[in-house]
Order: sequence, then C-alpha cells, then structure tokens
Amino acid sequence: MFVTGNKLSDVKGYFSSRLSEVFTLSEIHSIVKDVVINRLGISDSDYLLGTDLKFSESDLLHFREVVHRLLANEPYQHIVGEVHFYGLRLKSDKRALIPRPETEELVQWVLGSFDQANNIMDLCAGSGCIALALKSQLMNCNIVAAELSDDALDLINENKELTGLDVNVLKLDVLKPLTYNFEAKFDCWVSNPPYVLSSDKQQMSAHVLEHEPHMALFVEDDDPLIFYREIGKQAIRFLKPGGHLFFEIHEMLGESTMKLLDELGFVNIELRKDLQGKDRMVRAQTVNSPHESK
Repeated sequence: MFVTGNKLSDVKGYFSSRLSEVFTLSEIHSIVKDVVINRLGISDSDYLLGTDLKFSESDLLHFREVVHRLLANEPYQHIVGEVHFYGLRLKSDKRALIPRPETEELVQWVLGSFDQANNIMDLCAGSGCIALALKSQLMNCNIVAAELSDDALDLINENKELTGLDVNVLKLDVLKPLTYNFEAKFDCWVSNPPYVLSSDKQQMSAHVLEHEPHMALFVEDDDPLIFYREIGKQAIRFLKPGGHLFFEIHEMLGESTMKLLDELGFVNIELRKDLQGKDRMVRAQTVNSPHESK
C-alpha cells in the first residue's frame, strides 16, 4: 500500500513525504485538514479531536488522487472545491479567482470605514467573496455583486445559495458606460479588478496560470490602470457625495493609482499596505459638497 496505515497520522505522513518539496509544512497541514474534512463531512473540531480517525481504502485512494493533482499544479482549493473567506465557506473552481487573504484585509478596511451603509456595489466580483463577506456583516445593506463573466455569475449565485446571503447579482462590463438605472446612489463601491501585468506571466506559478481565469487576472502593460480609470469615472456619477471607493491594487502601482484618482476628482485618497508589507489597497472619496476642494 502507498501509505503505511489508515490513521490520520499515517495520512499526514503521506502528504508530508510527497509534498514537502512543493509546500511548506504549515501549508501541508492546512491541505490535509481541508481534504479530510471535505472527504468525511466532519467539523473542524471533529478533525482537531480526531486522533482516532481511521480511513477506508476508498478514502486513501482519494487522498492519493489529491496528491497527484497537487503535484500537477492544480490548486488545492479547486480539488476540495471550496475556500474559507472571512468566516464563510465558498465554492471555488476555475470559474473565478481563488479568494486571497489580502482581499479579506480589504473587506475589513471597508467595514471599518463607516458606521452605516445602505447601498454597496462590488465590481469585478469574481466568486462574490467580497460582496458576500460584506453582506454577512451588513445584513440590512443592499449589496450588488457585478461581474461580466457568465461562468463567474453562475458561481456567485451558487455561493449566494450556499451561504444564504441575499446579494443582488448583476451582469456588468465595467469598461463600458454604465446605463443601469439604480434606485439610489451608492455609499460605497469596492473592486478587485484585473491588475496583473501581462509581462508578469513568466514569473507566476503554474497553478495560477493553468487553473485561474486570465480574464480576471491580466491587463496589458501599456495600460495597466484601465479598470481603475473606468471604474473611477463611473463612481463619480453613481456614488453619493462623500461616498467611498475602494480598490485592491498591484503592489507596484500604488502611487500611480492614487494619482489617477486625484486627477478624476476624488479626495481623501489613502494607500494601505497588506500584512506582507506590500502596497495593496487604496481608498478614496467623492467630494462631499460643491464647495469642497482637493
């Protein structure tokens, strides 16, 4: 047998022996936990207390297939079919980008920026992770998840059903003039748009390039801020006076993004680093009154 036994410790040992050259020990522990919980349908606490867990031959064969898929550069979030984001369990597959921890930091910044919001839109919503995370904390707020990809829109609706969170899902191309007739202006727009330069492809890992949608990742090197410019132009029209605009950004384009927002007429523009110390987020506001100046 490819594994020494059928206990949890044996499975952990098998994963470590096969994956130690590709993943860190902490990553392997996280992968094993997710794979076992997903396979057995148990809770986190059951896993943590499961020193006496034993697995069938079918389970062990499943774990071997998982290892083979990981070694073939498939993201483990796609293998288990889910990802945990801001306390939510969401479906994850090739239809949208895998939600990242730094995007949780963006959500936290949004939530900490105002006492009350009635109307928020997440543009380039992908899996819907930002919109759903915000809805989980702002239950009385109308939240719109806007996305162009039909595949991603399907995934948002599936995650909406999975979480039981009622966000409004809208098909929207942010690079075209927004003609939708919204009932009210927005307190906040937030977006994690495509921002990876095409020239960065050669430095990226295979599990991203081969398994995540390029439409949601890449922009041309000669116009890297195209999504920020077009979203910013429209935000001026659809945000309330003093409304907030939040972006996740390319770590090398923080100053350029701030300059763009200033030129578009935004005020109170702020750049924030993520927990890795990289420039990752920008916040700006529309002018609060006709007499306010930059």
